[in-house]
Amino acid sequence: MVRVMITDDHLVVREGLRLILETADDIEVVGEAMDGAECLALVSKLNPDLILMDLQMPRMDGINAIEHLRKDFPQIAIVILTTYNEDDLMIRGLQAGARGYLLKDSSRENLLDAIHAAAKGETLLKPEILARVLAPQPQPRSAPSAQADSTLTDRELEVLLSASRGERNKEIAYKLGITERTVKAHLQSIYQKFGVDSRAAAVAVAAQKGLLET
Repeated sequence: MVRVMITDDHLVVREGLRLILETADDIEVVGEAMDGAECLALVSKLNPDLILMDLQMPRMDGINAIEHLRKDFPQIAIVILTTYNEDDLMIRGLQAGARGYLLKDSSRENLLDAIHAAAKGETLLKPEILARVLAPQPQPRSAPSAQADSTLTDRELEVLLSASRGERNKEIAYKLGITERTVKAHLQSIYQKFGVDSRAAAVAVAAQKGLLET
């Protein structure tokens, strides 16, 4: 059972999501919040496995809430759910630690798939969203943090390229002729080098660095 919390400032959206999620046998909606501040206030009491997070909300927006959650509750998966598809918000949300990104007009199947994948520690980015994540960004390379070593090995780059296409660990392992455990080890090494903690964030950083253009 995946315990889900919905954070959105529109009551109609929260009620609609609840109705959809309650049709799934293995998902339980444990609570709702009107903005990022209320989400942070309720999260320890509700103890969700996953939070559906709107980005633009009053008082505290989704980006700030995600940053706080990744710091204080790293075990909770976050999936961004928004009507907005600006590249800047998407990249910032993924880099802040969200495991997925969905538009509010996504189908029920896409919504449930993203929740199940994120709850398992995986990331499912839909092709149209992935295209925007990988689109050239106006920011120069000198962007975020300078890591001790952000150079990827050839094998790590192969794994990351496959991950950027939405392939799961099992599929990557089969294609590259390695074990699933080795794929996970490569991903962990990539996360460490990029200073991130999720596949989506690693893809976003790699896109900004121009590593996925081949």
